[in-house]
Amino acid sequence: MPDQIILLHGLWMRGFALALLHKRMAEAGFAVDRFDYMSVVATQERIVERLHAHMQRYGSGPVHLVGHSLGGLLALQACREAAGLPPGRIVCLGSPLKGSAAARGFAGFGQGGEALLGHSRELLEHGLERWEGEREVGMIAGRVPIGLGAMLAHMEGAHDGTVAVAETQLPGLADHCVIETSHTGLLLSAEAARQVAHFLREGRFERADG
Repeated sequence: MPDQIILLHGLWMRGFALALLHKRMAEAGFAVDRFDYMSVVATQERIVERLHAHMQRYGSGPVHLVGHSLGGLLALQACREAAGLPPGRIVCLGSPLKGSAAARGFAGFGQGGEALLGHSRELLEHGLERWEGEREVGMIAGRVPIGLGAMLAHMEGAHDGTVAVAETQLPGLADHCVIETSHTGLLLSAEAARQVAHFLREGRFERADG
């Protein structure tokens, strides 16, 4: 039986945005499903509760999670306590695990900006201190600076137009790699999909030097 992957979209997106990544993961030999959620109006607790139930329907696993942006943060939140969940790995795509300057800039516009960040505002703005869960977590960051985030906040160093590479480098990650794509492009990139598959199988990303 092939390993199961659950894909999670990011803020202001829905499951259809994951279609190409879904196709590529299936072609790589995985069983693939998409977890659709209301990224603004649903509470974090409700999303995590639904994700737990979604993971458990596949039995004893393995069940891997692949989350883009906010989806990666929610995947980590769901798996901080692994009791009762099937085993598996997590890959985050451009997730601001250390907090997002762009989100903080957006919130600075007042109540309208805060409302559009929804119930995950605090998680997006401040992120996590480190990863201490049992699952191995890999991060794929982009460094093509095309996106709305760069217009909302000053970003230090390389970034994908929405999230700075430094914002993706959380202590406790099993591996981290940077590829030539933008934030949205992480969902469309053949290289990102290839690296996702490699990490889910091996627990590390593929390097040019092997």
